[in-house]
Amino acid sequence: MLIDGTILPMNYINSPIEKITFNHQEIFVKRDDLLHKDFSGNKARKFYYFLKNDFDNITKVISHGSSQSNAMYSLSVLCKLRNWHFDYYVDHIAPFIKTNPVGNYKEALKNGMNIIEKKVPEDISKNIDENSLFIPEGGALEEASFGIKILADEIINWAEEAKIKALKVFLPSGTGTTALYLQKYLPFEVITCACVGDEEYLKKQFTILEKNNHPKILNLDKKYHFGKLYKEFYEIHKELKEQTNIEFDLLYDSKGWLCLNKHLKTCKSSILYIHQGGLLGNISMLQRYKYKYDKIA
Repeated sequence: MLIDGTILPMNYINSPIEKITFNHQEIFVKRDDLLHKDFSGNKARKFYYFLKNDFDNITKVISHGSSQSNAMYSLSVLCKLRNWHFDYYVDHIAPFIKTNPVGNYKEALKNGMNIIEKKVPEDISKNIDENSLFIPEGGALEEASFGIKILADEIINWAEEAKIKALKVFLPSGTGTTALYLQKYLPFEVITCACVGDEEYLKKQFTILEKNNHPKILNLDKKYHFGKLYKEFYEIHKELKEQTNIEFDLLYDSKGWLCLNKHLKTCKSSILYIHQGGLLGNISMLQRYKYKYDKIA
């Protein structure tokens, strides 16, 4: 694929599936974190539609979210590849991040992102010109189904080749878009947990895009606030790295694996965990965790 003189490798699909053992339980992991060094994880799946199709009139993408968002970074890569301007709205940027850029924020700026520190106008999607694309926070939009269906087809083909008939697919959710469309296209049960909001928030996000056939949502006894530091998140992150030699995301995967351990430890079906990337965000998160729990400045 050739876009604006940049040759793109075609390995955005068919990420490998590995069998790991974690806490004496065998689990398959779909390594979407390995799709590509700059365009990987569930955001690469969600935004694949905008990479694959022609948009001759588009010159700008507008989106919004947090200053360390995985979607923000992935959109900055997409816009750089397509030579599109990228306006990104954030409510607030921490002073430390402004003076010491790190992680997704740093890399998105390097890719040419124009960050706007103010609340995104509520009517922005209705008032953009014909040369602009508005992409909601986290990539929660119907076009995301294009790339997620490819992911679902890969899972179906792998299960057939491996002769696995009883399979549960697990992944943690922000907006829940990936889990929702996987459930639409897969013959297997898709299970998730709410990481950004609570279960009711996730159900509302599902319903905006699809009225029926929603994934199953698992809960933990303790309530967790998105972006806050929890020792158990840090501990399971380190345990996963030690036992599997795979780095997982601290914001989503830590809660995901805690849910999986609680609810699916005695599951008789095979389990496929979707690794959705987001590892650039670990840079700033690990700094915070080490400072709080390891007493490293």
